[in-house]
Amino acid sequence: MSRSVEFTKELMAENERLRFRVVELSEENRKVNLSDSLEDKQRYLQQQIRQLEGEKARLLEQYQLVEEQNQVVATRYVEIEEENNNLANLYVCSYQLHSTLDFDEVTRIIMEIIINLIGAEEFGIFLLEEKTQILKPVAMEGISLEGIPAIPLGEGIIGQAAVSGENYYSPGLEEGATASSLSHPLVCIPLKIKDEVIGVIVLYKLLPQKTQFANVDYELFTLLAGHAATAIFSSRLYSEAERKLHTIKGFMELLTKPQ
Repeated sequence: MSRSVEFTKELMAENERLRFRVVELSEENRKVNLSDSLEDKQRYLQQQIRQLEGEKARLLEQYQLVEEQNQVVATRYVEIEEENNNLANLYVCSYQLHSTLDFDEVTRIIMEIIINLIGAEEFGIFLLEEKTQILKPVAMEGISLEGIPAIPLGEGIIGQAAVSGENYYSPGLEEGATASSLSHPLVCIPLKIKDEVIGVIVLYKLLPQKTQFANVDYELFTLLAGHAATAIFSSRLYSEAERKLHTIKGFMELLTKPQ
Protein backbone atom coordinates (compact mmCIF):
# COMPACT_ATOMS: atom_id res chain seq x y z
CA MET A 1 0.00 0.00 0.00
CA SER A 2 2.74 2.40 0.91
CA ARG A 3 4.46 1.50 -2.35
CA SER A 4 1.38 2.55 -4.33
CA VAL A 5 1.13 5.81 -2.46
CA GLU A 6 4.77 6.51 -3.05
CA PHE A 7 4.44 5.69 -6.76
CA THR A 8 1.41 7.90 -7.01
CA LYS A 9 3.32 10.75 -5.43
CA GLU A 10 6.18 10.22 -7.82
CA LEU A 11 3.75 10.29 -10.77
CA MET A 12 2.17 13.47 -9.49
CA ALA A 13 5.58 15.05 -8.97
CA GLU A 14 6.70 14.00 -12.46
CA ASN A 15 3.46 15.32 -13.90
CA GLU A 16 3.98 18.61 -12.12
CA ARG A 17 7.54 18.77 -13.40
CA LEU A 18 6.38 18.07 -16.95
CA ARG A 19 3.67 20.69 -16.68
CA PHE A 20 6.26 23.20 -15.51
CA ARG A 21 8.53 22.19 -18.36
CA VAL A 22 5.66 22.62 -20.82
CA VAL A 23 5.10 26.10 -19.43
CA GLU A 24 8.83 26.86 -19.78
CA LEU A 25 8.89 25.58 -23.35
CA SER A 26 5.77 27.57 -24.20
CA GLU A 27 7.37 30.71 -22.76
CA GLU A 28 10.60 30.06 -24.65
CA ASN A 29 8.65 29.48 -27.85
CA ARG A 30 6.71 32.70 -27.30
CA LYS A 31 9.95 34.59 -26.76
CA VAL A 32 11.45 33.05 -29.89
CA ASN A 33 8.37 34.02 -31.91
CA LEU A 34 8.44 37.50 -30.39
CA SER A 35 12.14 37.82 -31.22
CA ASP A 36 11.50 36.74 -34.80
CA SER A 37 8.65 39.25 -35.01
CA LEU A 38 10.86 42.07 -33.71
CA GLU A 39 13.61 41.20 -36.17
CA ASP A 40 11.08 41.24 -39.00
CA LYS A 41 9.76 44.57 -37.84
CA GLN A 42 13.29 45.94 -37.55
CA ARG A 43 14.11 44.78 -41.06
CA TYR A 44 10.88 46.32 -42.35
CA LEU A 45 11.52 49.59 -40.57
CA GLN A 46 15.11 49.69 -41.82
CA GLN A 47 13.85 49.11 -45.35
CA GLN A 48 11.32 51.92 -44.92
CA ILE A 49 14.07 54.21 -43.60
CA ARG A 50 16.24 53.45 -46.63
CA GLN A 51 13.33 54.16 -48.96
CA LEU A 52 12.57 57.44 -47.18
CA GLU A 53 16.23 58.45 -47.29
CA GLY A 54 16.29 57.71 -51.02
CA GLU A 55 13.11 59.73 -51.50
CA LYS A 56 14.59 62.56 -49.45
CA ALA A 57 17.77 62.56 -51.56
CA ARG A 58 15.70 62.58 -54.75
CA LEU A 59 13.57 65.48 -53.51
CA LEU A 60 16.67 67.42 -52.44
CA GLU A 61 18.19 66.89 -55.87
CA GLN A 62 14.99 68.11 -57.53
CA TYR A 63 14.88 71.09 -55.17
CA GLN A 64 18.46 72.05 -56.01
CA LEU A 65 17.69 71.69 -59.71
CA VAL A 66 14.62 73.92 -59.36
CA GLU A 67 16.68 76.46 -57.37
CA GLU A 68 19.31 76.53 -60.11
CA GLN A 69 16.62 76.97 -62.75
CA ASN A 70 15.02 79.75 -60.70
CA GLN A 71 18.40 81.47 -60.44
CA VAL A 72 18.89 81.22 -64.19
CA VAL A 73 15.39 82.57 -64.81
CA ALA A 74 15.91 85.41 -62.32
CA THR A 75 19.24 86.35 -63.90
CA ARG A 76 17.76 86.23 -67.38
CA TYR A 77 14.80 88.31 -66.21
CA VAL A 78 17.14 91.02 -64.94
CA GLU A 79 19.08 90.91 -68.21
CA ILE A 80 15.89 91.17 -70.26
CA GLU A 81 14.66 94.07 -68.13
CA GLU A 82 17.96 95.84 -68.67
CA GLU A 83 17.85 95.12 -72.40
CA ASN A 84 14.27 96.37 -72.65
CA ASN A 85 15.17 99.49 -70.71
CA ASN A 86 18.18 100.21 -72.91
CA LEU A 87 16.26 99.48 -76.10
CA ALA A 88 13.45 101.76 -74.94
CA ASN A 89 15.97 104.50 -74.23
CA LEU A 90 17.57 103.92 -77.62
CA TYR A 91 14.15 104.16 -79.26
CA VAL A 92 13.58 107.53 -77.59
CA CYS A 93 17.05 108.70 -78.60
CA SER A 94 16.62 107.44 -82.17
CA TYR A 95 13.36 109.37 -82.36
CA GLN A 96 15.25 112.47 -81.27
CA LEU A 97 17.97 111.71 -83.82
CA HIS A 98 15.52 111.59 -86.69
CA SER A 99 13.46 114.54 -85.47
CA THR A 100 16.11 117.08 -86.46
CA LEU A 101 18.18 117.82 -89.55
CA ASP A 102 20.61 120.07 -87.73
CA PHE A 103 24.04 118.44 -87.90
CA ASP A 104 25.27 119.86 -84.58
CA GLU A 105 22.10 118.69 -82.82
CA VAL A 106 22.41 115.21 -84.33
CA THR A 107 26.02 115.02 -83.16
CA ARG A 108 25.06 116.13 -79.65
CA ILE A 109 22.35 113.45 -79.39
CA ILE A 110 24.76 110.74 -80.56
CA MET A 111 27.28 111.84 -77.92
CA GLU A 112 24.59 111.63 -75.21
CA ILE A 113 23.62 108.13 -76.33
CA ILE A 114 27.23 106.96 -76.14
CA ILE A 115 27.65 108.41 -72.64
CA ASN A 116 24.33 107.34 -71.12
CA LEU A 117 23.61 104.01 -72.83
CA ILE A 118 27.05 102.64 -73.64
CA GLY A 119 28.93 104.18 -70.72
CA ALA A 120 31.93 105.68 -72.49
CA GLU A 121 34.01 108.46 -70.95
CA GLU A 122 36.42 109.24 -73.78
CA PHE A 123 35.31 108.79 -77.39
CA GLY A 124 34.93 110.54 -80.71
CA ILE A 125 33.12 110.60 -84.04
CA PHE A 126 35.10 110.47 -87.29
CA LEU A 127 33.41 111.17 -90.62
CA LEU A 128 34.73 110.16 -94.02
CA GLU A 129 35.48 112.86 -96.57
CA GLU A 130 34.77 111.23 -99.91
CA LYS A 131 37.08 113.37 -102.01
CA THR A 132 40.18 112.97 -99.85
CA GLN A 133 39.28 109.51 -98.42
CA ILE A 134 40.25 110.77 -94.98
CA LEU A 135 38.46 110.17 -91.67
CA LYS A 136 38.16 113.54 -90.02
CA PRO A 137 37.27 113.93 -86.31
CA VAL A 138 34.14 116.09 -85.94
CA ALA A 139 33.31 115.61 -82.24
CA MET A 140 35.20 114.36 -79.17
CA GLU A 141 34.30 113.72 -75.53
CA GLY A 142 36.97 113.75 -72.83
CA ILE A 143 39.70 114.50 -75.38
CA SER A 144 40.59 117.77 -77.07
CA LEU A 145 39.36 117.79 -80.66
CA GLU A 146 42.38 119.83 -81.74
CA GLY A 147 44.77 117.07 -80.68
CA ILE A 148 43.17 114.38 -82.82
CA PRO A 149 44.70 113.94 -86.29
CA ALA A 150 42.75 112.96 -89.38
CA ILE A 151 43.18 109.32 -90.42
CA PRO A 152 43.62 108.13 -94.01
CA LEU A 153 41.15 105.42 -94.99
CA GLY A 154 42.65 101.98 -94.32
CA GLU A 155 45.38 103.26 -92.01
CA GLY A 156 45.66 101.88 -88.48
CA ILE A 157 42.88 100.22 -86.50
CA ILE A 158 40.37 103.01 -87.10
CA GLY A 159 41.07 103.26 -90.83
CA GLN A 160 40.90 99.48 -91.25
CA ALA A 161 37.57 99.32 -89.40
CA ALA A 162 36.19 101.88 -91.85
CA VAL A 163 37.38 99.79 -94.81
CA SER A 164 36.06 96.45 -93.46
CA GLY A 165 32.82 97.87 -92.10
CA GLU A 166 33.13 95.49 -89.14
CA ASN A 167 33.07 96.46 -85.47
CA TYR A 168 36.48 96.33 -83.79
CA TYR A 169 36.93 95.31 -80.13
CA SER A 170 40.26 95.49 -78.33
CA PRO A 171 41.57 92.03 -77.27
CA GLY A 172 41.76 93.13 -73.61
CA LEU A 173 38.29 94.64 -73.57
CA GLU A 174 36.74 91.98 -71.29
CA GLU A 175 39.42 92.58 -68.65
CA GLY A 176 38.50 96.25 -68.37
CA ALA A 177 41.39 97.54 -70.45
CA THR A 178 41.74 101.14 -71.58
CA ALA A 179 43.16 102.46 -74.82
CA SER A 180 46.95 102.45 -74.76
CA SER A 181 47.01 105.34 -77.25
CA LEU A 182 44.75 107.23 -79.63
CA SER A 183 45.81 104.85 -82.38
CA HIS A 184 44.82 101.79 -80.31
CA PRO A 185 41.20 102.39 -79.21
CA LEU A 186 38.95 100.03 -77.27
CA VAL A 187 36.13 99.92 -79.81
CA CYS A 188 35.50 101.09 -83.37
CA ILE A 189 31.92 101.17 -84.66
CA PRO A 190 31.65 101.90 -88.39
CA LEU A 191 28.71 104.11 -89.35
CA LYS A 192 27.11 102.42 -92.34
CA ILE A 193 24.22 103.08 -94.69
CA LYS A 194 23.63 99.70 -96.26
CA ASP A 195 27.21 98.70 -97.15
CA GLU A 196 28.64 102.20 -97.42
CA VAL A 197 30.71 103.46 -94.48
CA ILE A 198 30.38 107.20 -93.84
CA GLY A 199 32.30 107.36 -90.57
CA VAL A 200 33.42 105.62 -87.38
CA ILE A 201 32.53 105.99 -83.70
CA VAL A 202 35.69 105.37 -81.66
CA LEU A 203 35.73 104.56 -77.92
CA TYR A 204 38.93 105.15 -75.96
CA LYS A 205 37.86 104.82 -72.33
CA LEU A 206 34.81 103.63 -70.37
CA LEU A 207 33.25 105.25 -67.32
CA PRO A 208 34.66 103.96 -63.97
CA GLN A 209 31.44 102.09 -63.16
CA LYS A 210 31.46 100.42 -66.57
CA THR A 211 33.94 97.61 -66.04
CA GLN A 212 33.01 95.62 -69.14
CA PHE A 213 30.40 95.31 -71.87
CA ALA A 214 27.24 93.22 -71.50
CA ASN A 215 25.56 91.36 -74.36
CA VAL A 216 23.05 94.17 -74.74
CA ASP A 217 25.88 96.64 -75.38
CA TYR A 218 26.92 94.80 -78.53
CA GLU A 219 23.33 94.96 -79.75
CA LEU A 220 23.28 98.68 -78.96
CA PHE A 221 26.42 99.16 -81.05
CA THR A 222 24.71 97.67 -84.09
CA LEU A 223 21.50 99.66 -83.61
CA LEU A 224 23.36 102.87 -82.86
CA ALA A 225 25.56 102.50 -85.93
CA GLY A 226 22.53 102.29 -88.22
CA HIS A 227 20.50 105.10 -86.63
CA ALA A 228 23.47 107.43 -86.18
CA ALA A 229 24.66 106.90 -89.76
CA THR A 230 21.23 107.66 -91.20
CA ALA A 231 20.78 110.76 -89.04
CA ILE A 232 24.26 112.09 -89.87
CA PHE A 233 23.84 111.40 -93.58
CA SER A 234 20.45 113.14 -93.66
CA SER A 235 21.68 116.16 -91.72
CA ARG A 236 24.73 116.53 -93.98
CA LEU A 237 22.55 116.34 -97.09
CA TYR A 238 20.25 118.94 -95.59
CA SER A 239 23.17 121.20 -94.67
CA GLU A 240 24.60 120.84 -98.15
CA ALA A 241 21.21 121.58 -99.73
CA GLU A 242 20.81 124.62 -97.47
CA ARG A 243 24.27 125.84 -98.44
CA LYS A 244 23.53 125.41 -102.13
CA LEU A 245 20.20 127.14 -101.69
CA HIS A 246 21.86 130.13 -100.05
CA THR A 247 24.42 130.22 -102.85
CA ILE A 248 21.70 130.14 -105.50
CA LYS A 249 19.72 132.81 -103.68
CA GLY A 250 22.79 135.00 -103.46
CA PHE A 251 23.51 134.48 -107.14
CA MET A 252 19.91 135.27 -108.08
CA GLU A 253 20.00 138.42 -105.97
CA LEU A 254 23.10 139.53 -107.85
CA LEU A 255 21.40 138.88 -111.18
CA THR A 256 18.21 140.71 -110.23
CA LYS A 257 19.93 143.57 -108.46
CA PRO A 258 19.27 146.84 -110.27
CA GLN A 259 22.34 148.23 -112.00
